[in-house]
Amino acid sequence: MSRAARSAAARAVMHTVALADMTPVPWKNGGGLTRDLLCWPGAGEWQLRVSVAEVNRGGPFSAYPGVTRAFAVLQGAGVVLHFADGPLTLTPDSPPLHFDGAPAPDCTLVDGPTLDLNLMSRTGRAELARARPGLLWASGAPMRGVFTLHGATLHGAGPAPLQLPAGTLAFAAAAPCGAWQLDETGDGPASNWWLSFNPHAL
Repeated sequence: MSRAARSAAARAVMHTVALADMTPVPWKNGGGLTRDLLCWPGAGEWQLRVSVAEVNRGGPFSAYPGVTRAFAVLQGAGVVLHFADGPLTLTPDSPPLHFDGAPAPDCTLVDGPTLDLNLMSRTGRAELARARPGLLWASGAPMRGVFTLHGATLHGAGPAPLQLPAGTLAFAAAAPCGAWQLDETGDGPASNWWLSFNPHAL
């Protein structure tokens, strides 16, 4: 196998990150904690960032000029985000919200703390979509992944099914072609999410 072929094969390998293994970072305003699951290509100058936040009380979001954000509620009653054009309520049943990171909407908790999934990108196009158990998902983005809150089995991302424990992000920097499928294995309501990133998309 040539050096280029070996490099391509290495990039295609699925990597997994456990939420429980990540160190929580307290917010400056004391309103919650964030655990970074992925900062690509590195933490200092990331172009893509995936994190899970525990929001314990209401307050303003941080402003991220030049960043596109995607946000989904994983657990809890939900949040109300107050944008300039009006409030928007998001619950665990809501589709993910994609929005400009420059404005900093105020966040109000519906009824107690929430657990939230965040996807942010500085370049290209990043997308977050709910992973429905048993349904095929396809994306042309070179970088793809899945986050599962309660555990699942991933099919199509490699030669064998990949067992994902609860609270796992699985991703590949150069994902293999073909559709992926997720089957539930954990307890609790499904909260599974496809993630895709094309750093060269306009």
